[in-house]
Amino acid sequence: MSVSVIATQETLPPLDALEARWRALEAASDGSFFTSWTWMGAWLRATGAQPDLVSVCDVEGAEIGLALFGLGREPRKLGAQSTLRLNESGDPQADRVFIEYNAPLAARDREGDVTAAIAALLSKRRDWRVLRLSGVADDCALVAAVPARRRILVDVSPAYGVALGAVREAVGDYLSLLTSNTRSQIRRALKDHGDGAIDVQRASSVGEIAAWLAEMHRLNADHHEDNAWDSPMFRAFAAEISQAGLASGAVDVLRITIGGDVTGYLLNFVHGDRAMNYQCAFAEPVSAKDKPGLITHVAAVACYAGRGLALYSLLAGKDRYKQSLATGAEELQWWRLERFSPGLEAEYWLRRLLNS
Repeated sequence: MSVSVIATQETLPPLDALEARWRALEAASDGSFFTSWTWMGAWLRATGAQPDLVSVCDVEGAEIGLALFGLGREPRKLGAQSTLRLNESGDPQADRVFIEYNAPLAARDREGDVTAAIAALLSKRRDWRVLRLSGVADDCALVAAVPARRRILVDVSPAYGVALGAVREAVGDYLSLLTSNTRSQIRRALKDHGDGAIDVQRASSVGEIAAWLAEMHRLNADHHEDNAWDSPMFRAFAAEISQAGLASGAVDVLRITIGGDVTGYLLNFVHGDRAMNYQCAFAEPVSAKDKPGLITHVAAVACYAGRGLALYSLLAGKDRYKQSLATGAEELQWWRLERFSPGLEAEYWLRRLLNS
């Protein structure tokens, strides 16, 4: 890191001022959708989260890095610990939007300088004992750069996806890339819908977005033990980000039908050469062999392959259906970096003793 690159911390500025700064840096970066203003702005507006802002500037005062850090008290076995979170708030309700491909936003070719500057700033702060890095890539440089007593890999998740170039090379025959069992399940399900044409529609107005998200909420009711759609804050975020990405095409709210009958809805992100399925909701099966979820995703694959994109990502998750539909996977990680504290040290050795 150049000595002239410095990270500074500030309270969260008004969102209109932050948007201008964030979008300017975003245009000069290779960040993910989850570090774009479409995501960050929607998250901040919908949740009211108030993380601190960390800015990295070069010797000429140009901003080359931005990141948000939320600080809170996280319950632990031997007492709550001050916990810092990258691009999260520390409030479980605000953070259940579940960030992925997480990282500081950095100017192109300056990622190393930004990482080093942020690590230096964090090493000087005395207000945290634990740093959470959620949904980061498997080569996230912050993991090693931030001084810590121990680095704990909390979770690893595949991010399954479909290589759309391979679908185009197969002349649109996506099913030929899947296992024989998955192919047969999808073909049997399609037979139950007769000769109806599959149609993929994109919500084109705020009114359609509201109606289709309401249907997603209804269809997801009572389907999951910990259902994000039950949270008013999550529903507000889904509406906010869908509207924020409507005009630019960064967010697609899709409705998939067969012969006019709805099989499912998808809330997808589009960034660079990839589409990403963030949320889904499916109609009730019309028969014992019907697979509305598989049919819905097959339709989306065909849609995005036709648009010339490179990847249809199912994002993080170990669900069997994601593995069945995928032609490959990336890896995302969740890390906990701990400084020394008597409570954390006692907890660590107690865990080792009990597991020995």
